[in-house]
Formats: sequence, C-alpha cells, structure tokens
Amino acid sequence: MFFRNSVRSFVSESAELSSKKLKTQLTKTPKPLLPNNKLVFGQTFTDHMLQLEWKQSQGWADPKIVPYGKLSLDPSATVLHYGMECFEGMKAYKDKNGNIRLFRPDMNMNRLLKSSKRLTLPSFDKNELLECIKEFLKVEQRWIPSERGYSLYLRPTHIGTQNSLGVGPSNASMIFVIASPVGPYYKTGFSAVSLFATKKYVRAWPGGTGDAKVGGNYAPGILPQIEVAKDGFAQILWLFGNENNVTEVGTMNFFIYWVNEKGETELATPPLDGTILPGVTRDSIMSLAKEWGIKVTERALPMSAIVKASEEKRIIEMFGAGTAAIVSPIKRIRYEDKDIHIPLDPKKPESQAGPLTQKFADTILGIQYGEIPHKWSVVVE
Repeated sequence: MFFRNSVRSFVSESAELSSKKLKTQLTKTPKPLLPNNKLVFGQTFTDHMLQLEWKQSQGWADPKIVPYGKLSLDPSATVLHYGMECFEGMKAYKDKNGNIRLFRPDMNMNRLLKSSKRLTLPSFDKNELLECIKEFLKVEQRWIPSERGYSLYLRPTHIGTQNSLGVGPSNASMIFVIASPVGPYYKTGFSAVSLFATKKYVRAWPGGTGDAKVGGNYAPGILPQIEVAKDGFAQILWLFGNENNVTEVGTMNFFIYWVNEKGETELATPPLDGTILPGVTRDSIMSLAKEWGIKVTERALPMSAIVKASEEKRIIEMFGAGTAAIVSPIKRIRYEDKDIHIPLDPKKPESQAGPLTQKFADTILGIQYGEIPHKWSVVVE
C-alpha cells in the first residue's frame, strides 16, 4: 500500500467557510409531497441539497444550495478507496405555530468537526456551517411535516475527494447536506426489542474510531445484524473486552435503570472511553435524569453484572437511545444461550416501555416541537 506524503496541517486552510457567501439555485421542477402515511425512512428526498467544496490551495469555496442530484466524483476519489467519510444525523421540526426548530444542532456540528479531524478532513467554522443549514431549511420548509411525530431528517456528510490513489490526507473535500421527510420510528407506539449479545464480532476498540461518526463503523455491522435477525432478534448488543462489557445497542447508546450493587437506584451507561459514540440523545437523557434527581453513572457494564442483577431482580428498565427513535425499550437479551428478561412496566402489563423510558421520550419530543420551552430547541429565524 502506497502512503502519500503530505505536509498539510489538516486543521488549517485558506479561505474560511462563510454563510454570507451562500448562493442558491432553485429547481425548476419541484417534486410533489408524499402524504405523511406514505413516508419511509430515507427513501424520499427534498428538492435541493447544500454543497460546500474545499481545496487545499484555495480553502472553502462559496457554499451553494442546488437542485438535488447526483455527485460527480473521479473513480480515484479517496472516499471510494479509503473510507474517508463521516456524517451526522439530525432533524428539523415544525411547531404548532409553523416555526422551524432544530434540537441541539451545536452538538451535531461539534461531532462532525471532531469526526472530520479524526479522518484528517479539513476543519470548518461550525457556526457558519450551521447557518448554511438553517438557510437550507428555509428553502426546503415545505418538506418539513407539520404533524407531531414527523420531521425532516438531515444528513450532513463530509467526504475526501482528492483524485489519486495512496493513503494520506486528502487535498480536496466536500460537505453536502441532503434531507428526507420521515415519520415516527414507532408509528403505533413503542415496541420493545430483543437483543443478541455477541462476542463473535466487535463494533469498536480503544484507539479506533468508535467515538467518531464515520461510515466505516457501520458497514461491518450489517452482516452480524442479518445473522441475528434470522433468529428473531432486532439488534446486536455489542460487547468488548475480557469482561464482555456492554458498549452499544445496534447503532444506539445503551442505558440501564437498576438498583446497583450498593443498593442505589441508578441510571447507568457505558463511559466515553473511545469505543462509544457521544450521542446527542445520550447527553440529553443524562442531563434530564440529573435534573430529575436521578443518580447517573458512566461506568463499565460487564454482562456478568447484568446477569447477576437480573437474577436478583434489580433491573428496573433498559433502553437504547438515538436520534431516530429517541429511546428504544429492551425486553430481552440472549447471552451465552440464555435469555435475560427485562422488565417493562409492572403496573401496565400491556405496556411496551417502562415509565422512565416513556418519560424521556415524552419530554424530549415535547422539547423538539417547542411544547416544552427549553434552550435545546433552536428556532430557525
């Protein structure tokens, strides 16, 4: 494998990214809107996309909003050979007054910049990129569903576009943002999931890219997912290390609400040790729990501790957390050929979510739609 020499510092560039230079080219053939009940995640896209290009010799070109269409890349582009790609997942909402809202977009910009630096992609002004995204949303506002539970999913993506083979920092890159109207993850209410705890495959490891949102973290997880789905499991519970520590649930962060070994009621989640993606929803749940007076702990969670807690009936609730679903209740884990059954709501046998899980979902959803006043909900003006 040939490694390119490069003297470029991947955090410096010439022209800075500026939202004031944004140019807009509107489509002449707007697409018809689909009814909300026909929306399928990630299959319908809006009329336009936001595009920003960078070259080492020139810095950032003027950002532009253009009609949605195919990208033109050379077959030798670094993204196609060395996985030089990172992305974000965020949503725009429309409140009852018709205002466009974003949920903690600063965290998405921070993480995209961190992921870009991890891949030696060029730095950018986070605030300026966010301003470009806000202008993009104004152009595409007819695509943002007004019905509660529906939203416009945004996918900012940063790729290396240098036209040459050889491993090294790319001398050209592109950020683009596409948007897709989506419905609620659970259209008829929660449906608790069953997990398969795997030791056969590993999602991430210390010193790797588990804490960056890079495309290379996701493709290798497809085969394990297909394998467990054949046996009726909705997701993989990723483990790591000699103690089989829990890391993530599919592509979500993991939470357990239990009585710990000291007899304390606690909401626990794995620590950000480099193998865990620092999720926006994860951080939001931890912050809300602390406000509500709940003990929150970031700690190692070996499967042996979870098995013992189950045997001693100390598990209260368990769920995954992420942008798509907010929370996903867990009802069963298959581990070493045995099933661990997780309580949902003992007071409501028909319920598919525990009361704390439900409270997190209701509160975050209320904030996202501006029903609960909160600094996390940012109005696009």
